[in-house]
Amino acid sequence: MAQRWSLRRMVPARVWLFLHILGPGIIAANADNDASGIFGYSQAGAQYQYGMLWVLVISTVALGVAQEMCARMGAITGKGLADLIREEYGIKITVFAMTALFVANLATTVSEFAGILFALRVYFHEYARWIVVPLVAAGIWFVVTRGTYRRLEQILLLASSVYLLYIVSAVKSYPDWGQVAHQTFLPNFHAISPLKDYVFMIINVVGTTITPWGQFYIQSIVRDKGIEEKDYKFTKIDVLFGAFFTNFIAVFIIVCCGATLYRAGIHELQDAGQIATALLPLAGSFATGLFVVGLFNACCFGAIAVPLSTAYAVTEALGWEGGIGRRTKEAPLFMGVFTFLIATGALIVVIAPKYLTALIILPNIVGAVLLPIILILMLKLVNKRRLMGDYINTPTFNFIAWATTVILVILSAILLITNFFPHALDRLMPA
Repeated sequence: MAQRWSLRRMVPARVWLFLHILGPGIIAANADNDASGIFGYSQAGAQYQYGMLWVLVISTVALGVAQEMCARMGAITGKGLADLIREEYGIKITVFAMTALFVANLATTVSEFAGILFALRVYFHEYARWIVVPLVAAGIWFVVTRGTYRRLEQILLLASSVYLLYIVSAVKSYPDWGQVAHQTFLPNFHAISPLKDYVFMIINVVGTTITPWGQFYIQSIVRDKGIEEKDYKFTKIDVLFGAFFTNFIAVFIIVCCGATLYRAGIHELQDAGQIATALLPLAGSFATGLFVVGLFNACCFGAIAVPLSTAYAVTEALGWEGGIGRRTKEAPLFMGVFTFLIATGALIVVIAPKYLTALIILPNIVGAVLLPIILILMLKLVNKRRLMGDYINTPTFNFIAWATTVILVILSAILLITNFFPHALDRLMPA
């Protein structure tokens, strides 16, 4: 007891307060580096080597802007995003948004368990599908439904540190760091061919960074943690650092695949498991093992965050009680939605693995429709002085936020069009 007291006296009170508040921003941002995120970044490295790194610089700003607004709304209003949408815009818009979000998040949950399967297959082969995937699903369910928010936060913060393995994996791939730096800050646009594929990859990289479910998730966990107006300055640091950290890790995923797969002429990838298999003869067993551990960790991270964000959004939209640490009797809808997504996601992967490719594409299509709507609603809400008081956006921040939104709307529209009409860009862009 005396040691703890002396340690507290040695560390300034502001540092203790920051450490207590630390979590929502880092966790929400890192949840974006899930199965689809790692697959998307790996594709970028395999197809364009380091040519997509400049996109991450821009998307870091976009992610920081989007998540900071939601975290600020959670701290100032004490409500989740779905709560505010229902109260301010009515039940019709809320039902549409929640239905689209639920479908997209169910497909995303399936993709997380597919990523778990792909990672485990490298070492467990078919045992992963029938035994390990159900065990992982049961473990995730138990950790979330039988624990407290603080314990879950500690687990997820520990899981966030596992992403550092991608740095080691990239270093072990021996890239040309001068070339990496050059393509990050001075990209060569003259070598782009065909342009339509390059544009699609930009959409892919940005789309894996900012997701509709991520905005609901961060606002809900800020509220769940009880962060208030007086504490928000520390949460803002947490959010902005989280946006930087998650894309910092994404840089090394792209570098690892660019230094190995691209050099070896492996440009087309079918799933995340193929990445690990292809890396083995190119980067060695150590680097490949680190990549597999990172992939498994990221997919488990996403399999927690995505169902949780859905449970938060659905219960808030309907005005029901919900939150981590509550038992089924206290929050039946919250626990029911979370359990349904976990069980269904794992079951589909176990019994219908041949349909996984189609299911993994579905979140991108639904998300492309939903994301612009959510961003516009967020911007309108965060600028309501009645809700936010003096914490509305400044003119400069509004300009950045609206510019980010317009760009994302355009990219989302292109993604949607190219999913339904794959050759639509052929008539508009040179081959």
